[in-house]
Order: sequence, then structure tokens, then C-alpha cells
Amino acid sequence: MAQVSTYLNFSHETEDAFNFYKKVFGGEFTSPISRFRDIPQSEGMPPLPEEDKDLVMHVALPILGGHLLMGTDAPESMQFRIQQGNNVYVALQPDSRTETRRLFDALAQGGHVEQELQEMFWGDYYGSCRDKFGVQWMFICSAKE
Repeated sequence: MAQVSTYLNFSHETEDAFNFYKKVFGGEFTSPISRFRDIPQSEGMPPLPEEDKDLVMHVALPILGGHLLMGTDAPESMQFRIQQGNNVYVALQPDSRTETRRLFDALAQGGHVEQELQEMFWGDYYGSCRDKFGVQWMFICSAKE
């Protein structure tokens, strides 16, 4: 069955971010966190610096409605450059306004509220925030309760 997921890249804080998301959403990672040290060395591949070996290569956490949130650290030693920006939002559509409010408040804590949750002209309960890790979240709730 087809599935949509969101992949997030961080600079040395993926594990902290995903432990935070695990607390917010509950549940468990789909498998143990993979580390860069787990990558088999291949011919022609430069050795990984010691300080990058314990960074997160891959982690996945099921959140709402079967959506899978995945992430990785992006070490500069592997030519990655992270720039936080407004190019990624994770759009959540909870089943109730109570759950929408709970998730919004938890994710906004220590971050920044862009638009407070409110009834919108199109009929949904909507709001957006950026969490303390720079990830942007959008909330759309069609339920009236």
C-alpha cells in the first residue's frame, strides 16, 4: 500500500528531535536507530570522522494516521549543508480539536507560534508553529469538537 512520509534532516540533533517527537506522539521507533558507524566501508569511500560515527543515519516514527516521520543527521564530513527554512511543513490532521490543541501546544513549546489555532473562513480549525528544532508544523482539523 502506498504511504506518504516526511523526512527531516538535522545537524547533529536528530536523536534529540526524535526523542522529543516520540514524547509528543507516543509510540515507538519502527526499528532501532541506525548510526553512521553502521555503514559498511566501501572502496574509495573516505573514512568517517570519529565524531560523526554515532550520529543518526536513519530513524522512523509512526505519528498520526499511519504517517511516518523519518530523519537523519546531515554531517558536513559527507558534504551535507543544513539550512533551516520554510521549505518543509509537516501537515497534521487530527481527529478532534482536543487532540489538535494538545499536539499544537506540545510542539510549540520552546518554539514559535506562527498562527494561533483558530476557526478559518473555509471551516477548519487551523494553526501553524515552528518547534524548538526549527521544524514547521501545520494543523488542519475538520472536526467541530
